[in-house]
Amino acid sequence: MVNWFWRRRPPARVLRLRSRGELSDARRVDFAELAPDVSTFLGQAAYLQLGYFETLGRLVRATPGLGEKEAISLAAGRALAKHRQLVDLIRDRVGDPTDAMEPFREQLDEFRGKTIGARPRETMLAVHITAGMLDDFYLALSSGYGEVGRRVERILGESSDREQIEEILGETISSDEEWRDLLSMWARRLVGDTLLVARSALVPERLATDEKRIEPVFTALMAAHSRRMDELGLNS
Repeated sequence: MVNWFWRRRPPARVLRLRSRGELSDARRVDFAELAPDVSTFLGQAAYLQLGYFETLGRLVRATPGLGEKEAISLAAGRALAKHRQLVDLIRDRVGDPTDAMEPFREQLDEFRGKTIGARPRETMLAVHITAGMLDDFYLALSSGYGEVGRRVERILGESSDREQIEEILGETISSDEEWRDLLSMWARRLVGDTLLVARSALVPERLATDEKRIEPVFTALMAAHSRRMDELGLNS
């Protein structure tokens, strides 16, 4: 078993978006016109972090082992810290945080309900995948909001403290073929719902007309997801 508590954490990854392949700077994806207003952007981002915290908190109670409880609690605490930072930013730049988050509560609660697995390992994987993809997505969106976006980038770019969860999953997958197959199928189910949440964050009127501009963003998200799956030893 790896000693999680002294291991140095890798630097936070930042998703870099290009239209396809290694293209010139002039052809990088211009995402600003597809981004929602700042209240929508911040409200969704803040409520997502609160949802990660709630899911991980429930997972702590459902997990018997003390070491695993500690690992999950660490990730939950980090999600709550990011939520609070985003709430402070909303209060500073938009207004009442509850008003900013409330319009997305029903949709994101429904999404989170779909990602709760029948077993703790499935829920761990759900948080690892959905939070990873959506953090990447909101990091990409942040470039369209000036100083507010830079503050969001700093918040979301901080460590997620999910590395220990990744190790738990990796050990499970490498030691049990049945778990590998089950978690691989579960991961594939999660991707579609996660991409729908990402698309719902964009300006609806532009989705139909700007599909070609959106496609490279989701291609980059899926590439990052595939790397995440490879690191776990799962097929994407």
